[in-house]
Amino acid sequence: MAIQEIKTKKLSWTHINKPTRKEIEALGAEYKFHHLDLEDCLVRVQRPQISQYHNYIFFILTFPVYNRHTREIESSEIDFFVGSKYVITITDGLNPIINDFFQEMQHSDHSQDAYMSGFQVDLVYEILHRLQNYTLPMLDHVSEDIENIEKRIFQGEERKVVTEILYIKRNIVNLRKIMQAHKNIIKKLMDTKNKFFMPDQTNLYFSNILDRTKDIWDILETQKENINAFQETNESLISNKSNDIMRILTIISVIIIPANLVASVFGMNLKYTPFVNDPYDFYLIVGIMLVIMIAFLLFFRKKNWF
Repeated sequence: MAIQEIKTKKLSWTHINKPTRKEIEALGAEYKFHHLDLEDCLVRVQRPQISQYHNYIFFILTFPVYNRHTREIESSEIDFFVGSKYVITITDGLNPIINDFFQEMQHSDHSQDAYMSGFQVDLVYEILHRLQNYTLPMLDHVSEDIENIEKRIFQGEERKVVTEILYIKRNIVNLRKIMQAHKNIIKKLMDTKNKFFMPDQTNLYFSNILDRTKDIWDILETQKENINAFQETNESLISNKSNDIMRILTIISVIIIPANLVASVFGMNLKYTPFVNDPYDFYLIVGIMLVIMIAFLLFFRKKNWF
């Protein structure tokens, strides 16, 4: 996709989706950005970062996107160049929010007046605000999955939910990796209020973003604790059921062993074996075995072992 641009009297917004090296080189030639920042736009950077220069600020943030095929929450990278009269955004194409917002701005004079008639902070704030709003439904979905796991655990589906728990844990871990550095980046952006191109009300804008970032992290902390607790509960229930099965099998074995012993003794074909050759020898031997088995059953029942 070619470089796209929206210009107003006070501000320009340049947006590149899935950048090519040629596009990045053209951007560098026009704005004289540091070559390392331009290289970061071409490679997939897994951690947010920020760099400040005398005439612009460059920062990278990652936001979550949901892959419906793998059921995995993945990371989408967004690069920002912010100068006195411009905002440049570069995306990897995974997160649709900035692309949708840019198209909205192209076709709406009202949106341009609202977000591009003042300082560049207005536009950056709105982009970050929309990206955070896109993240919140994913958190809600994870919370719903955790609640569903809780219900299924106590409905006797312990073994069926093992895989589901691992899916949820993986997504929470991914979300934490994606969001963990946001607070530090936003704080550093707030410190840029002394830059000549950043207005005094910068802190007012980004304090709202920072509060939302903290809220998201608190939600992730709670989700992590909840899923870990339910995993432990589920493992305990599975272990208890396994122990019950082993106890029952052990009792059955103990009951059958004496019966096998009786059968072995009477099957040795000795010359003087009691009850052998008696008209009712079979029933007598079976009766002895049943009496022994019933005696063991009554003993175990009395001990409340089953």
